[in-house]
Amino acid sequence: METFRTLGNPYMPSWEYVPDGEPHVFGDRVYVYGSHDRFNGHAFCLEDYVCWSAPVEDLTLWTCEGIIYKKTDDPMNPDGKMCLYAPDVTRGCDGRYYLYYVLDKVAVVSVAVAARPEGPFSFYGYVRHRDGGLLGAAEGDEPQFDPGVLTEGSVTYLYTGFCPVGDASRTGPMVSIIGSDMVTLIKGPENLLPSEPYARGGSLEGGPGTGYRGHEYFEAASIRKYRGLYYFIYSSVTMHELCYATSDRPDGGFRYRGVLVSNADSYYGGNNHGSLAEIRGQWYVFYHRHTHGTTFCRQACAEPILPGSEGTFLQAEMTSQGLRCAPLPGKGLYPAYLACTLTCGVPSLYTAQTAWCDNRFPLITQEGRHGDREEGYAANMMDGAEAGFKYFDFSGTKALTVRVRGYCRGHFIASVAPGGPEAARIPVDFTNLWTDYRGDFSVPDGVHPLYLRFEGEGRASLASFALE
Repeated sequence: METFRTLGNPYMPSWEYVPDGEPHVFGDRVYVYGSHDRFNGHAFCLEDYVCWSAPVEDLTLWTCEGIIYKKTDDPMNPDGKMCLYAPDVTRGCDGRYYLYYVLDKVAVVSVAVAARPEGPFSFYGYVRHRDGGLLGAAEGDEPQFDPGVLTEGSVTYLYTGFCPVGDASRTGPMVSIIGSDMVTLIKGPENLLPSEPYARGGSLEGGPGTGYRGHEYFEAASIRKYRGLYYFIYSSVTMHELCYATSDRPDGGFRYRGVLVSNADSYYGGNNHGSLAEIRGQWYVFYHRHTHGTTFCRQACAEPILPGSEGTFLQAEMTSQGLRCAPLPGKGLYPAYLACTLTCGVPSLYTAQTAWCDNRFPLITQEGRHGDREEGYAANMMDGAEAGFKYFDFSGTKALTVRVRGYCRGHFIASVAPGGPEAARIPVDFTNLWTDYRGDFSVPDGVHPLYLRFEGEGRASLASFALE
C-alpha cells in the first residue's frame, strides 16, 4: 500500500488518473471506486480497477489499496481486449461488498464480490432476468451502462443507462430491483427519467415544465439517500455538469433539482462522472477534471458542497483546496497542477475529443509514461494563458517565485482576480531547464485566489510557485 498527503485537488497524486469516482463510507474510512485511465492513453479506462481510501477524520491522507480487480477477471474478457468502464460498489445484505460494472463492448452488467471494501474482488456473475437471460442482452432491453447501486434490506436498486442526444431508442436511465442473491431481477428495468428526445416533448415523464430541458440525462448514473430523500446523480447532455433529481422513493417520481458541479468552471471541460458523500456531517461532491489536452486522462477531484433549502444543494465551485475545506497557507511551495482554472484566449467549452494533446489550450500534463511518479505541471502557457488557484490565506506575503522552462520570453503576471491588477510582474526567458524567477509580491492580507498569467512570446511551462 502507498500513502499520499494531498494539498487539495486533485486529491490523488498527480500521476494517478482515476475518473468516475464513487465515494462510499464503510466503517471509519471513505473508499473511492472509479475507472482507471492511462496517462497519454488512446481511449477511456485502459487500466485495471484500483481503489483509494482515506480515514474519515483526515481527507488529506489517501492510501492506494492497489489493483482490486483486473479486466481479465471477467469471463467475457480473458484476453483483456475490452476496458472496465465506470463501476459502483454496495454492501450486500450478507455483509460482503459487490462491485457492479460494464465492459466497454458489451451491454450487460457484470458483478464481482469481496469480503472487504478494499478487495480484492473476484468475479461473481452477471445481472439476469428470472428466466436466466442477461439484463441488456434480452429482447426489449436497452443497453446497460454506468451502473449505480444502492442496497436497502434484502434488495438492491440498480441504475443504468447511456442516452446520446437525439437517440429516441434510448428512453432514459433505467432502474431495476435485484434480489438478495445480488444478480437476479425481481422487478424492472423501468424508465426513471426522460432522455433528451422525450424531454423535448415526448411521452414518459418529459416535456415542458419538468425541469430537465437542457439538463437531460446522458450517462453516469449514481444514487444516494439522505434524510428520507433519494438523490439520483447523473451527467447531463452538456457532459461537463453533474446534475441531480430527488424523490421520496427509489424507483420513480424523481424531480430535477439542479447542478452539483461543472468541470468547465473556468476550465476546458469534458465528460463528468461522480457522486455525493456525507463524511462526518459534511457533504462532498466527487467529480473529475481533464488533463493532457484530451478526454482520456482524467483526474479525481472533490469539493465540499453546501445544502440549500428543501433538500437541495448549492452548486460547488472548482477549487485548488478541495477536501481541505480551508484556504491554503499564503506561504510555501505549491505545484502548478493544483490549478483549478486554466484558460486562454481560445474560446472553447471543451478540451479535445481525441487521444492527442490539443495544443490550442494550456493544460496539465506530466513527464514519462503511465505509472511513472512524475509530478504534473502546467504546459503550453501561451500569451494570455492564465492559471488560477483558489484559495490562499495571505498574511504578510511579500515575494513570489515561479519555476518555469520553455521557449518563452515575457512575464508572469500575478493577481488576485482574473486578468486583474498586478500583484507581481516577474520576467522569464528562454531556458531548457527548470529555472526559478523571483519577484516582489504585494497583496492585501486575507483570503484570495491567485492567478498567474503569461504575457509574451513562445510557450511556457510552469512547474510550481513559491510564496514567501
